[in-house]
Amino acid sequence: MLVRTERLSLRRFTPEDAEAFAAYRSDPDVARYQSWDAPLPPAEALKTVEDFADGDPMKPGWFQYAVDLDGVLIGDIGLNLHENLRQAELGFTLAPEHQGKGYATEAVRGLLDQLFVERNLHRVSAECDARNTASARLLERLGFRQEGLRLSNSWFKGEWTDDLLFGLLRADYLS
Repeated sequence: MLVRTERLSLRRFTPEDAEAFAAYRSDPDVARYQSWDAPLPPAEALKTVEDFADGDPMKPGWFQYAVDLDGVLIGDIGLNLHENLRQAELGFTLAPEHQGKGYATEAVRGLLDQLFVERNLHRVSAECDARNTASARLLERLGFRQEGLRLSNSWFKGEWTDDLLFGLLRADYLS
């Protein structure tokens, strides 16, 4: 386990996670604002979770945390640690049956606690499709500030989309 919250564990992925991972990432509503297309074939899911398991959360680049509730994979959080080890970008995905229960907020808050308190990061950023109001609200609940709106910025799944940019400074998070 890498991070523990009241109800959740953020841990490494294991091959046993592939089925649950494929299930929620195959949901068209979950994939709508994400970089992958649904459905996610089981063999690709297995390869992906095996690749995730080999990552190192302390090294620059992307690391994917498995969000675990009582031994069940319910989502994931991606963290892209900058080369300077002082800033990062994050993204999150939660299985539909676990949305609306505070799990995503709890998981991201637990990771932010580790990043700002234990690892002394200076800044964490995130971006989302402007139509993804649930993700924007979650970021705002956690203290992220909307820092920008890039109109018609991304060609994404066959259409131009607007991007919301968010940022959170250590000093603001800890105050």
